[in-house]
Amino acid sequence: MGTWSDDRPTAWERIRDAWILDPVRLRLLSWLAPTLITLLAGALRIVGLQHPHMIVFDETYYVKDAWSLWVQGYEGTWGNGANDMFPKGDTSALQDAAAFVVHPPLGKWLIALGIAAFGPGSSFGWRISGAILGTLTVLVVYLLAKALSRSIAVASLAALFLAIDGLGIVLSRIGLLDGILTFFIVLGILFLVYDRRQSMARLESPAFHARGDEPPLWGRVLCSRPWVLAAGVALGAATSVKWSGGYVLAAAGIYLVVTDALARRRAGVALWPTDAAVRQGPVSFLLLVPVAAAVYLASWTGWFVTKGGYDRTVTDNVLTSWFRYHSDILAFHVGLTSPHPYASPAWQWPFLIRPTSFWVGGQDQPCFGDSHCIGTILSIPNPLIWYLGVAAAVYLLVRFVRGLVRRSPMPWSYAIPLVGLGATYLPWLAFPERTIFQFYTVAMAPFLILALALALRDIAGRPDDDRHRRQSGQRTVMVIVVLIVLVSVFWLPLWLGLPLPYWYWQAHNWMITWI
Repeated sequence: MGTWSDDRPTAWERIRDAWILDPVRLRLLSWLAPTLITLLAGALRIVGLQHPHMIVFDETYYVKDAWSLWVQGYEGTWGNGANDMFPKGDTSALQDAAAFVVHPPLGKWLIALGIAAFGPGSSFGWRISGAILGTLTVLVVYLLAKALSRSIAVASLAALFLAIDGLGIVLSRIGLLDGILTFFIVLGILFLVYDRRQSMARLESPAFHARGDEPPLWGRVLCSRPWVLAAGVALGAATSVKWSGGYVLAAAGIYLVVTDALARRRAGVALWPTDAAVRQGPVSFLLLVPVAAAVYLASWTGWFVTKGGYDRTVTDNVLTSWFRYHSDILAFHVGLTSPHPYASPAWQWPFLIRPTSFWVGGQDQPCFGDSHCIGTILSIPNPLIWYLGVAAAVYLLVRFVRGLVRRSPMPWSYAIPLVGLGATYLPWLAFPERTIFQFYTVAMAPFLILALALALRDIAGRPDDDRHRRQSGQRTVMVIVVLIVLVSVFWLPLWLGLPLPYWYWQAHNWMITWI
């Protein structure tokens, strides 16, 4: 029996020799990889998008509100039977009276674009905007992972995992706000990473020192930061979809101050904390927050220019009425404690205890000759991606904290998934009594996947590791990727709502709480 030769190239080295070291093929791969993965994501999100042709779960709010915005400029109330009438294209149940809605308008305006294009009777139409943005989220995650790792392989893994993950697929195929929210959040974080790559080089350059080799007391104040402005627009749009986008906006501001401070310390600025907080901080605030506020205000244009919106004429001053309306919205969110069979407090989310079932049906459809059939749309992520992502986030956090304590070098890329997870998860822990759902974690999923991709990079080994270490690490990564793909194939029918034999559906109930 032969033995494995240490001189035999690893699979990754064969790929590298064939593609990475060839500049022409490398350029082709840099376009081909994200294109193919985005097309895969689009196919999983758009094919069969019209199924089921009915109002599903909270589509009862957002789809009808979207149409009301399109035709009235504000969200109106609906009469009895509207959910049955709307899929038939009958919108006569819409009334002039204003409805009290608790989410900003932008996400519903985007849903309305699809309805306007295909008609209110088209379930494809009221879902297509979310499907397109869900597909683009995969591309943005590729770009974000590429910016963090400078690796096509790592970026491709991150994008592939999101493309085939059930949470991203389901929330792109249902007319809700959370998938749209996720797109703008990830886009804003990408712009922050681009800013860091541009601004940090300027802060740490030798020209940063104004007085030769002598360490300065103060550094330069950077006013030209177009990527911060872009991040403000994206995160303002996120906040205009759901208020939880504001948490990410706040986290972005803190991130800018901290990274600016650390860059100034590396540049030798003596008063680097004060320099970042007191001098650069206000400038960064003015670049980030006002443009976000402007986007948020603009999303309410329909409410401002019409007279029928909720609380629109409660006072003589339109801005006073607007602030009063927001006060009512805040009171609703803080006090929302209505019982719901699929409610899941935030502490349960890492354990994936209670995913949300959006739809159950299909009993009247044939499925492989089995007379006992069921179809379901379950907003559960690929369990392997989810649990490995949680473990990877813990790994990144431990590495990051240990690096801070020991003041040892650490990959700055670790901070981005942690910032994203902190902004999209930790605020929900402050509301243990509020009625919230596991599918809110769709905004967390890209950052868990980024953490997983970066952890797999570490498992695969560094170029300076010995050959045996790299071979074992790369084989481990390959096994994990294959298992993730197989698990997604196994779960895909439950994400698409396909009719299945009852026994096959039961095989997915790994926990009693998943039913």
